Amino acid sequence: MREKELRRSLAVFPIGTVMKLTDLTARQIRYYEEQELIHPERSEGNRRMYSLNDIDVLLEIKDYLSDGLNMAGIKRVYQMRQEEIKAAKEKPSLTDKDVRRIFYDEMLTQGGLQQQNPYQSQGPKL
Repeated sequence: MREKELRRSLAVFPIGTVMKLTDLTARQIRYYEEQELIHPERSEGNRRMYSLNDIDVLLEIKDYLSDGLNMAGIKRVYQMRQEEIKAAKEKPSLTDKDVRRIFYDEMLTQGGLQQQNPYQSQGPKL
């Protein structure tokens, strides 16, 4: 999965190719960069180079605009996405012990396990 994301984030497309793929003008693409909706890298010659992820964002922006969303609304959508990503990264991951406890609790509520009395003997009665 990380390799796929790495490939999608490689900046390999010049602005001319992006214009053909998205049917946007160079001015529109630069405007979305100014609005910090995309973040192209710069080549050694200081040319903007775009990734597949950048192209996806540009196509989404076109869709949002055609759906009637204004630039402030689009910025808010992307801001909320970033906040969700940040919150997910900050959320502690579950340990094996946590997963087992959750599974056990779920089984109890579903009636799949009988809760044992901790004072009851585990061995056979004589």
